[in-house]
Amino acid sequence: MSEGERKTVRVVAAVICTSLEHKEKIFATARGYGEFKGQWEFPGGKIEEGETPEEALKREIREELAVEIEVGEKIDTVEYDYPSFHLSMDCFFAALKSGKPVLLEAEAAKWLGRKELESVNWLPADIKLVEKIKEKMEG
Repeated sequence: MSEGERKTVRVVAAVICTSLEHKEKIFATARGYGEFKGQWEFPGGKIEEGETPEEALKREIREELAVEIEVGEKIDTVEYDYPSFHLSMDCFFAALKSGKPVLLEAEAAKWLGRKELESVNWLPADIKLVEKIKEKMEG
């Protein structure tokens, strides 16, 4: 790859709410590995070939948290340049359908109310998203 060509990584993220109708609290996780270990993000992951973003999200959340989710409205597609790649992240509201989240990959998790969103150290790509989520939350 030349200087001007960056690898684009397509991912999905779930903003899991108390319910799709009442977004009182959202679920955030702290990365348990890698360069950004300990920083906060919304759970999700890479879209595999042939998957829709919604299918990828359901699979990733099953793999990361061992729960089934219902995928709601798309919030935004975040485009962010990290030093080594370009991130294109489809973000959706979601709600738990079954199970209680088990942290299989993250080191910590919290349910955050609207006023608590600023209390964690978000990954750079998630900061703009947090502002959009705040507008749609209750309280």
